[in-house]
Amino acid sequence: MAVQSPPRHVSVLVQEVLELLDPKPGGRYLDGTVGLGGHAWAVLDAVRKQGGRAELLGLDRDPQALALARERLAEFGDAVRLVHSPFSEFEDALDAAGWTELDGALLDVGVSSLQLDNPARGFSFLHDGPLDMRMNQHADDPSALELVNHASAEVLKEIIRDLGEEPLAGKIARAIASRRVRAPFETTADLAEAVSLAYPPQRRRMARNHPATRTFQGLRMAVNRELEELSAFLQRIVPRLKVGGHVAVISFHSLEDRLVKLAFREQAAGCDCGRTPPWCRCGKTPAVKVLTKKPIIPGEVEQAANSRARSAKLRAAERLSRSEGGQSA
Repeated sequence: MAVQSPPRHVSVLVQEVLELLDPKPGGRYLDGTVGLGGHAWAVLDAVRKQGGRAELLGLDRDPQALALARERLAEFGDAVRLVHSPFSEFEDALDAAGWTELDGALLDVGVSSLQLDNPARGFSFLHDGPLDMRMNQHADDPSALELVNHASAEVLKEIIRDLGEEPLAGKIARAIASRRVRAPFETTADLAEAVSLAYPPQRRRMARNHPATRTFQGLRMAVNRELEELSAFLQRIVPRLKVGGHVAVISFHSLEDRLVKLAFREQAAGCDCGRTPPWCRCGKTPAVKVLTKKPIIPGEVEQAANSRARSAKLRAAERLSRSEGGQSA
């Protein structure tokens, strides 16, 4: 069956990613969130312009995205391998491909237009559709529908407060629990309305964004275990990089960016014995060099052209030599 043309989706920070990954002919690169193939195409094309060829392994847990990426990247032939997998399981994909090391790895952990703009996916309060929010709709994982209809008010409060960073999390969670007693939630419009009504009228009128924005964000992150996925990747990617290999991560949420920052900082740290005694007993040396002291953000032109780029933050690190990386690798 023919794959439908993809919705308009503009990859963010493409040139900045290329500068940090610095792809070279003969290199092997991992795109753990291949999506519609925008960054992957740019990496392979950059190498092609150098007169060479690189290999790319692209992962995504959304089978619809993979099908579209396969079409977009078809021109590169067998240089591309695409695998239906969450990026936290990248090691299995590398082993299956027979790849022991990588020259570079990239994650773009934002939600794509493919997901946001399709009402059937249930990601957005702007389009009425089933309450799903799963990036892999073929998985047995609980959907947002099950979460809002069955999770306790306390669990909902924690999700909306901690992942959505919503100040009114308690009030919203109680409103959801009260509303589902009368009738279970079925659609995104049902949930968006309940959340909006939980906001005091004056605050609702003054809000810069839709009142349901943070609630939907928190539920989506919980359904897809997004922080757990990112943490697992960050803990294990560095040992699979070649010496001098780079890892780059684009995040769109403050909690995700904090995870990346702290992971790179910890991996870049040397001895952690402290000042007493005044000599090292741990033998720990840095595994990476952080390439971005501060996160790189899109410029004004890119933000003006693509409103979804405004919250993007890019961080990167370089794998140090094994003699330097020591025990921290």
